[in-house]
Amino acid sequence: MAKLAPHQRLVLRSAGVVLALGFIAFAIAAATGHGGSTLFGTWIYCGVMVGAAASCLARAVLVRRERAAWLLIGTGLLLWTGGEIYYLATVASSGSVPIPSPADAGYLLLYPLTYAGLIVLLRKRIGNFPATRWLDGLIAGLAVAALTAALALGPIAAAAGEGSGAEVATNLAYPICDLTLLALVVTAAAFTGWRPGATWSLLGAGVVVLAISDVAYLLESAQGSYVEGGLLDVAWPLGALLLAGAAWVPAPPSQRVVARGMRVSAVPVAAALLAIGVLAGERIDRLPAAAEVLALVTLLLVIARLGISLRRTGESLQTSEREARTDELTGLANRRALMDDLEAVTARPAADGRGHLLAMFDLDGFKLYNDTFGHPTGDALLARLGARLARAAEAHGRAYRLGGDEFCVLCECSAGEVKEILALAREALTEHGEGFDIGASLGSVMLPSEADSVTTAMQLADRRMYANKVSERASAGSQSRDVLLAALRARRPSLAEQDVDVAGLAVAVAEALGMSAEERDEVCRAAQLREVGKMAIPDAILGKPGPLEDSEWEFVRRHPLIGERIIGSAAALVPVARLVRSVGERQDGGGYPDGLAGEQIPLGSRVVAVCGAYAAMVSERPHSVGMKPARALEELRRAAGQQFDPAVVEAFEAVAEARGLLAPVDVEPQSR
Repeated sequence: MAKLAPHQRLVLRSAGVVLALGFIAFAIAAATGHGGSTLFGTWIYCGVMVGAAASCLARAVLVRRERAAWLLIGTGLLLWTGGEIYYLATVASSGSVPIPSPADAGYLLLYPLTYAGLIVLLRKRIGNFPATRWLDGLIAGLAVAALTAALALGPIAAAAGEGSGAEVATNLAYPICDLTLLALVVTAAAFTGWRPGATWSLLGAGVVVLAISDVAYLLESAQGSYVEGGLLDVAWPLGALLLAGAAWVPAPPSQRVVARGMRVSAVPVAAALLAIGVLAGERIDRLPAAAEVLALVTLLLVIARLGISLRRTGESLQTSEREARTDELTGLANRRALMDDLEAVTARPAADGRGHLLAMFDLDGFKLYNDTFGHPTGDALLARLGARLARAAEAHGRAYRLGGDEFCVLCECSAGEVKEILALAREALTEHGEGFDIGASLGSVMLPSEADSVTTAMQLADRRMYANKVSERASAGSQSRDVLLAALRARRPSLAEQDVDVAGLAVAVAEALGMSAEERDEVCRAAQLREVGKMAIPDAILGKPGPLEDSEWEFVRRHPLIGERIIGSAAALVPVARLVRSVGERQDGGGYPDGLAGEQIPLGSRVVAVCGAYAAMVSERPHSVGMKPARALEELRRAAGQQFDPAVVEAFEAVAEARGLLAPVDVEPQSR
């Protein structure tokens, strides 16, 4: 709600206090039998009603938001109050009450204006309503109207039927309008998902109080028991004040209410029970025709609502089943759909001379692409490749995405068509550009000639795909590795040829730590190429027999970065380059080049660091004498937790012991 000036807030609060005190005074007077006096029954009563109408109109004037709604409601209250003032000043004092009169016009105009105001407010607060919400509201409103008509309309209609046509029409207009108003309030509650909030709670309460008081007045008047200035008269100003209070409740932001669970079915079920109860009452006592009609229409709408619910439930089930079998990113069928299709294929053999080809693909270079260009760009690439694969496979079968960067096709074909299908699929999963090269490793199997069950087919295709991927990666990686090692031997023979098989130790330690075959392969290459960056270090520094100066250490600490750039120039060795970069890091964060610590350091780098340090300690260097293996292991243990990962050191010790590297430390003979 818009901000009000301090003096405006003060005036509104003061007016609210005055209205509340006036209402309390009138209620006390009515309870003690003095409500019919001129002071209470005319001046205070009408003052409270005028003040309530003025409050709603002030809300419309001072606050832009929802202005039309409160202008309509406030005008309706003002006209109702005008009719009451006219009645008290003119009609009541004359001794005869003509029906209809200008007072009736003021009373009855409250209803259409309030209807319009509530609908406008509802649209502003909630927005557009789905058709089912309209239907739920209409069902609930009609059920309440049917029940009210069954209880009250009969006596009112009987009393009204004794006058002229205009008099009968006017008297019947009140209960009909009240029934409509009650129906609208219940409808509005249904629109809010039965969570009306403060504004709608006050509005609903005010409208219900006004409607019930009107019906009660008509019933008492028909029975001749109405007493002016009694407790019933308290209900009208109470309803008006509730509407006025609702006007000044801060408006929440518009929200879309979604009914779930039992609330979806509660409305039509409760309405149907009310309607059945009304129709059952007809068997016991004659009810007004309007009540029967309203109850019957309610049941018909409940049936229509049930039909809509069943249809939507069926659509939701179809949608859920489709989503459960579809990959969200690419729109291809997913692993669940593949398993279902494979079950169908194994149960239904293909035509003579034909079979079913299951081909699995794993993208090559996608991890580098994803890390380089970002995950959104990687997702876009997967979507493009998935669309191409679907077009390539549609002539023979279906394409699937199994997850990550794994795809699959299942096609019915002959043996002679296999090569063409695989070539088209592999081409669809290929994309080249500046700084990236995406391809695919594949593994295929023919059903039923090579596999007669879903499990066997999936395992065989997966093994062949992985073997293909390892072979291709090993080939490209080995060629690049061999070139770099040849350059290292030519430039630094002492670094390329060492007494300790660092790569072999690193692979054994990685295996002891549970690293995968692919990770062990990367660790092996990182151990072989860890010294490549030292080719850029001047000979004077690398071969210096004494301690290095700070400026010389700066050269040494740059070698991991240089090594990363050299090794990473080969696409197949990019993961290896990243391990080499972090070999100089320390467990306590004091290493180089990035100051990583603990788990931040790649596990492969931690393994290579321990194995490389061991090799350096047991090897002869220009500035140091090689240690005994057991002594070198003691140094590793001493540095565990500071320079090295304790778990890696422990795994290294187990590997070293298994390989027989830990000979006893020589003890100097004591002099005599």
